[in-house]
Amino acid sequence: MAHLSQSLYSAARPKFPYPGSCGQGIYRQKLTWSRFPVIVECASTDSLTSLTQNNAAEIELKHLVSQHGWDVRRLNRDDEDEIRRVSLVQAEAFHIPLALFNDFFFMFFQAEVLSALLYKLKNSPPDRYACLVAEQASQPETSSSSSVVGVVDVTAQTESSVLRHFPGVEEYLYVSGLAVSKAQRRKKMASTLLKACDVLCYLWGFKLLALRAYEDDAAARNLYSNAGYSVVETDPLWTSTWIGRKRRVLMTKRFS
Repeated sequence: MAHLSQSLYSAARPKFPYPGSCGQGIYRQKLTWSRFPVIVECASTDSLTSLTQNNAAEIELKHLVSQHGWDVRRLNRDDEDEIRRVSLVQAEAFHIPLALFNDFFFMFFQAEVLSALLYKLKNSPPDRYACLVAEQASQPETSSSSSVVGVVDVTAQTESSVLRHFPGVEEYLYVSGLAVSKAQRRKKMASTLLKACDVLCYLWGFKLLALRAYEDDAAARNLYSNAGYSVVETDPLWTSTWIGRKRRVLMTKRFS
């Protein structure tokens, strides 16, 4: 199931600590995209057992999360095939089928999604935006980009409409574009992707995650609630009665 956290692809011009589960092995590599070098040791699917600063070396995670049979990592910015695969997963999830010329309009929609993704990858600092991808656990390193079957975007934002609910908080991470390939839905991949957002929030030193979902999308809201998100605001009634837009809820998750 695709869950719309924002009206993300209405245009191809996007606006610009808590230890989550990582598990199944210990990963120690370079973390070049963190605000500060860290070591992450993940020995269980329930928690990061250790996360400490290390000024002597830069460490990079192979996987942010590994649980429920899925591995979640950052998108490989240098892999054009993987970038196109990610745009396809999101386009298939968010495209609204049309009675006529559906294939034609889908092609343009995917192009818009790809354009938005390339723009964010090119113009966003690596510790302000991340595209996280999910694939089946224990994939060989030589596996193709087609192994990517889930994706979510995480972006640092400072919108006052969100921050007004949290005095003293200056910025937050916004979760959007959560999409899972149709054949892989209902297999806890979306939950695993959300857990990876928790881990990234901790690594980057943020204390607040936020997302939006449609008010009448019970499945999405239940998913987010189970992941620890709570509704803090609902779009005013006039957004649906006057301009005909589906009402959304703002959901947030705060870490102490």
